[in-house]
Amino acid sequence: MEELSPDEIIHKYFNTVYRLALSQTCNVSYAEDVTQDVFLKYWQKKDTLKSDEHIKAWLIRVTINQSKSVFMSSWFKKTVPLSEEITFDSEEKSDVYFAVQELPLKYRTVVHLFYYEDMGIKEISACLNIKESTVKSQLHRGRKMLKTVLKGGYDFV
Repeated sequence: MEELSPDEIIHKYFNTVYRLALSQTCNVSYAEDVTQDVFLKYWQKKDTLKSDEHIKAWLIRVTINQSKSVFMSSWFKKTVPLSEEITFDSEEKSDVYFAVQELPLKYRTVVHLFYYEDMGIKEISACLNIKESTVKSQLHRGRKMLKTVLKGGYDFV
């Protein structure tokens, strides 16, 4: 396998990191800050990360940790975020996105990784350092919660 340069890695995984950060923080500004911090940490650790799979898993884990640290910082506790409008090309996508954002964090994380990042249960398990059975049950419960929320608006749910 050909090794990618750090710039190519950043270009390849930027959207994954940003979307996950946005899913975790529910705020564009925080997601941008988290993304920047993740790639700064990557730049510092790039020599210790060897395989492409290892890099992706490392970036996802660091993104989740950085997103959690946003809510733990004293800055976050002392400020109030401005409201932001996220636009979608269809109402259906908007409803689903906002329904996913309403899920508890543990369900939101696995749903996001499974559906938006196309990761398998085994990959999510390894990345989040939890059992495959836990990932399956969190996905099941997350889907059930989404079905309850979305059922009124869509016949196919």
